[in-house]
Formats: sequence, structure tokens, C-alpha cells
Amino acid sequence: MIAGELYDPLDKQLVEDRLRTRLLIKELNDTREDEIVERITILQELIPNSGAGLWLQPPFYCDYGYNMNVGEKVFFNFNCVVLDVAPVTIGSRTMFGPNVQVYTATHPLNHKERASGLEYAKPIVIGEDVWVGGSAVICPGVTIGDRTVIGAGSVVTKDIPADVFAAGNPCKVIRSLAKDEE
Repeated sequence: MIAGELYDPLDKQLVEDRLRTRLLIKELNDTREDEIVERITILQELIPNSGAGLWLQPPFYCDYGYNMNVGEKVFFNFNCVVLDVAPVTIGSRTMFGPNVQVYTATHPLNHKERASGLEYAKPIVIGEDVWVGGSAVICPGVTIGDRTVIGAGSVVTKDIPADVFAAGNPCKVIRSLAKDEE
């Protein structure tokens, strides 16, 4: 699975791991705004490879949590989804608007292979100081460079370089960010 090869999502260990994650997510999503210590404790267990200052505004959803490598002071707004079947690397000070979806999981294009129930995933890398606008979708295998801004509602299907504003469906570079905008 981590290597990007076909795998069985009904494998006993994976099913157990997802159940553990779902229970932690339920706990996180049920916390009140004033239960900050509880949220931090749950996040440390849910996403053990995260830097200081990670903040997820519930509700939040992910597949495993342990496949996310998150820098410091990363923020997810309401209702974000990270399908972390393959590694998801997120740089420090990156912000996600509401309803952002990050998908490493994918399925074979060949219908016979797809019908077998096997699937695979491709890692995603999001740089430091990135801002992903609300309702954007980051597709499997994408890399987004440092300091880039992804416009709201974009569907990112290909790599986006550093220091640009990119938007659309499919997402494409609109312009470079000037030094005074960085």
C-alpha cells in the first residue's frame, strides 16, 4: 500500500487500523470548542507524526492518520478529508480552507482490475507556507511547492510549483507571486 502497489483494503490489519482511526476521529469531532487539551491529546494519537501547533477544526476525517507527516502550525478548517492511504507530507504553516479534500487513494482504470476490489495510492507532498482555498481537491500523486496559494474550488491534478497562485479545474498556474506578496 505505502509502496503504491495494488493492495486489498479489506486486509485484516488495515480494517483494524481504520477502525481505531474512526474511533479517534469520532472522539475528536465530538469535542467542544473549550476542550483544547482533549483535542491536542487526541491529535497526538491520531496523527503521531505532527509538529507543534497542529489544529484541526472539527469535523475532520482521515483513513489512518499515521501516514500523515505534518509540520508545525498547520491548520485545517471545518470538514476537511485526508485519505492518507499513501504518505501525505504537509509543510509547516500550511493552511487548509473548509471542505478541502486530499486524496492519495485511487483505483485501477481497467474495469476488471477495479472489480477485483484491489486499489492503490500515490503520495502527496504539500510544501511550507501553502494556503489551499476552501473546497479544493488535491488528487493522488500531486506535489505543491512552498508558499503557493491554491484557489478555492480548484481540482489539483498535476504538480504545482513554488511561489505561484494556481486555480481552476483542472488547477493551473495563474501567475507568479511577487516578492511583496510572499
